[in-house]
Amino acid sequence: MKIIAFYLPQFHEIPENDEWWGKGFTEWVNVKKAKPLFKGHEQPRVPLGKNYYNLLSPETQVWQAKIAREYGVYGFCYYHYWFDGKMLLEKPMENMLHNPDVDMPFCICWANEPWTKAWVGETKVLIPQHYGEKKEWADHFNYLLPFFKDSRYITEDSKPLVVIYRPEVIGCLNEMLDYWQELAKENGFPGLTVAYQNIDFDLQTDKDDSRFDYDIEFQPLYAQHDMTKNTHPHLKAMRRKLAGIVERRFGFDLMRYGAGFFNKGVQVDYDEVWKKVLERKPETEKNIPGAFVTWDNTPRKGEKGQAFVGDTPEKFKKYLSAQIKRAKDVYHKDFIFMYAWNEWAEGGYLEPDERFGYGNLEAIRKALIENDEFPTYPENIAE
Repeated sequence: MKIIAFYLPQFHEIPENDEWWGKGFTEWVNVKKAKPLFKGHEQPRVPLGKNYYNLLSPETQVWQAKIAREYGVYGFCYYHYWFDGKMLLEKPMENMLHNPDVDMPFCICWANEPWTKAWVGETKVLIPQHYGEKKEWADHFNYLLPFFKDSRYITEDSKPLVVIYRPEVIGCLNEMLDYWQELAKENGFPGLTVAYQNIDFDLQTDKDDSRFDYDIEFQPLYAQHDMTKNTHPHLKAMRRKLAGIVERRFGFDLMRYGAGFFNKGVQVDYDEVWKKVLERKPETEKNIPGAFVTWDNTPRKGEKGQAFVGDTPEKFKKYLSAQIKRAKDVYHKDFIFMYAWNEWAEGGYLEPDERFGYGNLEAIRKALIENDEFPTYPENIAE
């Protein structure tokens, strides 16, 4: 079973963040300033040994790959920020490409939203997103091509796996993906394997996912959609319509960053969300199951955020073991996308911390071994 963990590159300084958020800003700033909001709320979260690392450090990336493999995480899915040729936070992924000691399979998820102040609940657009035409699509593909050609890149039937974060906001989606498939074949691949990180695409009445091979159930947010299924259908439709208007006009992902708008109250029961995850059945053969370690985005959003309560490594192991079994028996898939490797300011991290040590990583290893599914890694993949 291949567990692929989403990977956030927001742990090093860049000039843009210095300008927008203050000198020296990284994701650690949000993590360190977090406050407990209720009795038993464990904030701030502290990396084990206070390891507030810099992702520009080669040693950090080698360490991450080493412990991920040791505990059975198969690969990383790097968030990639591309705005019509302008990039942000690209250095960790580029450094990894040129460092064979980062011996870890990987793929790329294009986080294709505008760059906004959504983290703090504001709608101000800092960098807009424009998709252009063939020239712009080719420029983007050609940037990604060296990654696709790397021996560590995750493929299916020799087709590099590419994930799109928000396909529903790309007006030229089909034309762009058709052109990317042409370019892949021109460059010696049989094509691309294309998936989308499902947050809201399935809720579109005019959804066309014909260019996609896979629909990734992005947990825990996908489960939270299910938890509102008893809402009156007209009210749900109004919510989706409002979210769509806000997304198109302001670039603000209301369904993710505005979760507190639709879900009043900070505390959410961890077990109830996992229950919904494990009840879900795939809607089509394209569905890929998701998993999550926990969720707490109050470091970013304060009282407007949400904190799952009741998580432990023991529970995580139990639920993940069940999801691994379901991946095989219900979804008929050999991989799961995990939220996340290092989303520290949203609580979604597997890296060791002062709270549980290596407990959540150990939970992954135990769940895989229990199902006889510990992965086999390619030998010398970085050579």
